[in-house]
Amino acid sequence: MTIARRPTSHSYYSQRLRLHYLDWGNSHAPHLLLVHGVQDHCHTWDWFADSFINDYHVVAPDLRGHGDSQWVRGSSYHMIDYVYDLAQLVRQRELQPLLVVGHSMGGTLASLFAGLHPELVEKLVLIEGVGLWPGMMSGSVTERLSMWMENTRTLAARQPKRYPSLEAAFERMHKANSHLSEAQARYLTIHGTNQNEDGTFSWKFDNYTHAFPAYRIPEDEMTEIWRNISCPTLCLNAKQGFAHRTGQDGTIAHFAQGRLEDIADAGHWVHHDQLDAVVNSVQAFIREPLA
Repeated sequence: MTIARRPTSHSYYSQRLRLHYLDWGNSHAPHLLLVHGVQDHCHTWDWFADSFINDYHVVAPDLRGHGDSQWVRGSSYHMIDYVYDLAQLVRQRELQPLLVVGHSMGGTLASLFAGLHPELVEKLVLIEGVGLWPGMMSGSVTERLSMWMENTRTLAARQPKRYPSLEAAFERMHKANSHLSEAQARYLTIHGTNQNEDGTFSWKFDNYTHAFPAYRIPEDEMTEIWRNISCPTLCLNAKQGFAHRTGQDGTIAHFAQGRLEDIADAGHWVHHDQLDAVVNSVQAFIREPLA
């Protein structure tokens, strides 16, 4: 699977963090923002972006604590901070109006961004977006905060996994997602790891991205934000995807112009597993004239 044109790397600042993003050029074309999921990185979009770079100005950031962006020190990773970073990128690089595509947690972030800034987003695509998780806010506030403190404390002792070689990291990547071709898994491993001083390799993401936040956006408030989204929205999910994806379980009703499509023979990383089908669906959707 080849890539037609390589993007260039750039940085911007948000809350004093230096954050990284890829830019494929064509800056005078309509803007297309691609948002990756948790413990992923911006290069996960390289094959997808290839089909859009001639007609759109494609930009893909590394979220804070991921890829080549700086890690947070002294606090947890919260949804709203990720969304603030996206807003800073859009504002600083003057990317509005824009089309937004998000995968997994990136789909959640994309939906929050579109609900908080509906005037900036012309169309929204949520690929296997993480939706509402029943029971996530169960238990008393004391129980939830005590659990958060204990979970955060255990992370202090958690060390990044070290692989003796890039080949060993590749094997772990390929085992984790058997849908990936060998070439895809190797490419994602190369861009998703750093070599340590002792010659071993570790994934680029911060271990603290495993921490769940002390407070989550309650279900009624999340759906209120979704109802603020005024643009056409495509929820693109996999037949064999994760549970509680955005658009499933009746949640598509919270989107004023929502549409739900399922892709067969694919898992959670549906844009890797069935690239052509995803690209065709997204291209058809974003080329539809606005009402």
